[in-house]
Amino acid sequence: MNIQSSIEEKLLSHFDPAYLEVVNESHQHNVPTGSETHFKVVLVSPSFDGERLINRHRAVNAVLRDELANHIHALALHTYTDSEWRGLYGGAPDSPECLGGLKRKAS
Repeated sequence: MNIQSSIEEKLLSHFDPAYLEVVNESHQHNVPTGSETHFKVVLVSPSFDGERLINRHRAVNAVLRDELANHIHALALHTYTDSEWRGLYGGAPDSPECLGGLKRKAS
């Protein structure tokens, strides 16, 4: 199992998130092609209700203890409650409008 899949599996299992996005950002850094060392996590979970940001990050770090100790060099965490997420985005961000097919403008 690759590191990204391991992160996703553990966070899904532990936090039962309303929204989870795990992005491998390693290609933006000076590491070999195919590396899994730098990640961004966006995690929306009801388990964060009433928790300070530092406690949310500590909870994620505890779940990813092995990955942080042995594989991950950098982890950017964006943790939200359901109400914070809805306030920011109204839910998951919308997909862009399709401009294919009949909607494509003739040039």
